[in-house]
Amino acid sequence: MIYVDTSAFFAVVNSGDDQHERALQTLQKLIEENERLMCNNYVLVESMALIQHRLGVEALAILHNEIIPYLEVEWLDEILHNAIVNFALSAKRRQLSFVDLSSFDTMRRHKINTAFTFDKHFREQGFDVIP
Repeated sequence: MIYVDTSAFFAVVNSGDDQHERALQTLQKLIEENERLMCNNYVLVESMALIQHRLGVEALAILHNEIIPYLEVEWLDEILHNAIVNFALSAKRRQLSFVDLSSFDTMRRHKINTAFTFDKHFREQGFDVIP
């Protein structure tokens, strides 16, 4: 299973992104290989907000209609949310986003070792990253 991060979603739908071709090829390969792809709802909300704000509704439609159907989404509940808040407070790292912390938690609980991301924090946390 591969965890998909906001940075990957953004690069896939943004043809002006430096990583666009690389991200698009990676996603296509993962789909062709029937790799299981996962993210949590916090990443979806962050991705949708970022894409709609920076790229517009057409790009949001691409994410929603052409990419999300390939994902398994974990919906974080109040208990998980509070656990992540406690982790954020104990981590005391301003540069580590709350959504990233939610991703790390999801990955650890599901024993996912690899993330499709361009965010250096995943590697810092000990995960393998692609591409």
